[in-house]
Amino acid sequence: MPLAMNREVFITCAVTGSGSTQDRSPHVPRSPKEIADSAIAAAKAGAAVVHCHVRDPETGVPSRDLKLYREVTDRIRDAEVDVVLNLTAGMGGDIVFGGVDAPLPVAAGTDMISAEERVAHVAECLPEICTLDCGTMNFAEADYVMTNTPGMLQAMGRMMTDLGVKPEIEAFDTGHLWYAKQLVKDGILDSPALVQLCMGVPWGAPDDLNTFMAMVNNVPDDWTFSAFSLGRNQMPYVAASVLAGGNVRVGLEDNLMLDKGVLATNESLVARSVEIIERLGANVIGPDAVREKLGLVKRAPV
Repeated sequence: MPLAMNREVFITCAVTGSGSTQDRSPHVPRSPKEIADSAIAAAKAGAAVVHCHVRDPETGVPSRDLKLYREVTDRIRDAEVDVVLNLTAGMGGDIVFGGVDAPLPVAAGTDMISAEERVAHVAECLPEICTLDCGTMNFAEADYVMTNTPGMLQAMGRMMTDLGVKPEIEAFDTGHLWYAKQLVKDGILDSPALVQLCMGVPWGAPDDLNTFMAMVNNVPDDWTFSAFSLGRNQMPYVAASVLAGGNVRVGLEDNLMLDKGVLATNESLVARSVEIIERLGANVIGPDAVREKLGLVKRAPV
């Protein structure tokens, strides 16, 4: 396909994630204040969108606590800097099987809840965007399956659409894009849709460029996409996504290092991505331009 570089790029900062990274870097935020402060710093550095999970403030373990989401949301909305808020809806779909000799009963770490519970914090906080992991996959660990059945995705997608919150389709492989297009065809999600191409996450789509372009070529022309990869490939994917016509995601959810031996902050990762985007000859756009592009409605502080 011909080069179709994106000249007006928005940056999403994935602030903290749900991985077990809290003890690997002191910069991974834990408390609602730390998460909000890190999101605000990322916005000041150039991120138009902040993608937030919450964690137990004491242990750093990922959480679904509604009060924590409420506090993060209020702190970000009360800040002096404007930014589009994107909350995860990926929690609550985890199955850890008991091992190959006795897969049932399921093991500790399993967290399977209803569609309504998975979207409860979205209904409470009404972010402008929330994520929708658009498929099931083996996810890194031996017996852990990230579980998102068609029925669950239909129910969650309807709830998000009815709430007026824009789903960001998280696509970890080409089949996830296939089903996302079916959700639009069925009238569950609105078109044009928003997609995040999640590259290099074991065991989804590898982050080689042939696979990446296969993913890009499966995104409908009128949809908007961003892309990211993990670890050392996070910054190369800033350039790759822009050159392929997309937008950018960086942040401590996906990568803890700025340079070899140098721990990153969310702010420093965003600043580095701004530099790459501008050196490619593109512009970094802000939250108002993103709202106009995606048809979002800014939510006032509650």
